[in-house]
Amino acid sequence: MSASQKINPDLAKERKKCSFNTSELTHLLDGGPRKTQERKERERFFLEDPELRSKVPLEYLSHKEKYEEAVRKACLLFKKVQQLQNEGKGGMENFREILGGQLGSAILGDGNPLTLHYVMFIPTLMGQGTYDQQAEWIQKAWECSIIGTYAQTELGHGTFIRGLETTATYDPKTEEFVLNSPTLTSYKWWPGGLGHSANYAVVVAQLHTKETCHGIHSFVVQLRDEETHMPLPGINIGEIGCKLGMNSTNNGYLGFENVRIPRTHMLMKNYQVLSDGTYVSSPSSKLTYGTMIFVRVVLVQDAATYLKKAAIIATRYSAVRRQCQIKPEDPETLILDYVTQQHKLFPNIATCFAFQYAANWLWDIYNDINSQMESGKMDNLPELHATACVLKAVSTADAALGVETLRLACGGHGYMTASNLPSTYGLVTAMCTYEGENTVLLLQSARFLIKVWQNKKNLGNLPTVRYLETASHKQIPFQKSVDWIIAALQKTSASKIGLANNHINDRIRKGQAAEDAWNNTSIELVEAADIHGRTFIVQTFYETVKRLDVSPGLRTVLNKLVELYAVTQALKLSGHLLRFIDINGRNIEALQEWLEELLAAIRPDAVGLVDSFDIRDEVIASALGSYDGNVYERLFEAAQQSPLNAEPVNKSFNQYLKPFLKSHM
Repeated sequence: MSASQKINPDLAKERKKCSFNTSELTHLLDGGPRKTQERKERERFFLEDPELRSKVPLEYLSHKEKYEEAVRKACLLFKKVQQLQNEGKGGMENFREILGGQLGSAILGDGNPLTLHYVMFIPTLMGQGTYDQQAEWIQKAWECSIIGTYAQTELGHGTFIRGLETTATYDPKTEEFVLNSPTLTSYKWWPGGLGHSANYAVVVAQLHTKETCHGIHSFVVQLRDEETHMPLPGINIGEIGCKLGMNSTNNGYLGFENVRIPRTHMLMKNYQVLSDGTYVSSPSSKLTYGTMIFVRVVLVQDAATYLKKAAIIATRYSAVRRQCQIKPEDPETLILDYVTQQHKLFPNIATCFAFQYAANWLWDIYNDINSQMESGKMDNLPELHATACVLKAVSTADAALGVETLRLACGGHGYMTASNLPSTYGLVTAMCTYEGENTVLLLQSARFLIKVWQNKKNLGNLPTVRYLETASHKQIPFQKSVDWIIAALQKTSASKIGLANNHINDRIRKGQAAEDAWNNTSIELVEAADIHGRTFIVQTFYETVKRLDVSPGLRTVLNKLVELYAVTQALKLSGHLLRFIDINGRNIEALQEWLEELLAAIRPDAVGLVDSFDIRDEVIASALGSYDGNVYERLFEAAQQSPLNAEPVNKSFNQYLKPFLKSHM
């Protein structure tokens, strides 16, 4: 039995209900028809290559086999990327799709062992290396004659970078740094590709020279022989083991015992150690800070991508699955017709759009400010850092919750690996902790917000916090509009930030140290940053859609999505709204009624909206979410791939089960 190419009739009916042109929306999301065509060409180039397909589903491979298959695919994958570059078709789109949740997750469903080579190793060389160091290392890295990773996090320290224990002590006699891991907790832990893939790493360590510690700095360290791949003397290296997800990423550990590297292997664009051991700091040292933001910017887009995939799966499944009856005399009801199901699906569809537009905004701003930093202008860096922190935290947390909600929306079938929802959840929930644990990132954003609150003058050049100048003093009587929700959220955010600031000051006046006062106010600070982030996403979504030049039909449905996302956020924060805004329970009830009206309005377009994401079946990789909607055929077909179905009687029957059964006769 195999899944037919005939479209499930219920799904076909849903597509006929769509009120807008799905191709128009696809082009809009891609950035135009030409961008859509280019994306489709890239997808064909990679996804239709039989060498990039696995012969056995990943879930039936051992941990070791998964890694070996991932290395095989990763090497082929990046050879094909190099081929595109040689043909003049290279570009950032290739790497963003290959390394992110789009093409990358389709080909390497449980992680890519070479991701950090491109996402962290090369960008760090570019951001922190001198021109001579870039000339020495970047060509090798681009050509993959060496494979690198980024070794910062340690077994005992992650977010608290200043607490890292790995040491790099300068020896002026030999003009070398000596790297050591003085404790077990100082072992590097978590870097992707470190276990068995990379032969080089950017290592972050405490710099010691002339008996003075100058804090953390970055060093290029060779880990393995370039020919044999054997670990070099003094290098203790391996893989950290199985995880909830990303088990092909080859996360590793790394310890040093008197490992010597040349002085020139310290990345010295922003700091230097002279041959006699003299330490020289550069006024452009904030550029190091800027390079740390890049991955967080990319993660917001990835959060949107993974949530899109889960939304497609759950929505198409809901348009096919029939369960129970609304009225006894009716046939079994499509679960898409249950309002509780719509409440699980539609707000998450709206969130996909909200996150994509927030990600687009952040990407554009990052590139602008990064260019400014290269010319020495650092004014907007703190705002970029704070915004990247809060958007990364909000988007990954909501994407993880959204994927799990969508998995639950698929009932028991969503629990199956063949649905691809468990794997998707494993990938997206990891994003909540790597590249900055979300609570810590919210506190970093809160620190910026408190600083801005204490000096609310001249906020015109800081677009994300401009509203703080006046928001807390506005009178905003309830209205059923997105403008009202934005104003209400802005006032709530400003009031929450102001209240947190007052509580910090109160605690200091009562004798607490400033650090203790901050810690004791941290619950409020996290909430304040979270509200600020959600306010920004609602406003960005709303203002972006207002500017779009689209057909009336598409504008109508996009406006409904904006309203749904805004209402959902207002209801999520209703406790805060009641606290800071002059509204009452009847107003909250009106928001709830508005939510229900929007669910009904979006219902005919639900399948059309997820179809517009235009994600191929190979990328969705789900028996529940294929374009043809043949759920049951695909589930049965997937079951036949289990190795346990290769023979009618498993050997364990004669070894264990039969003797056990006979023993009771």
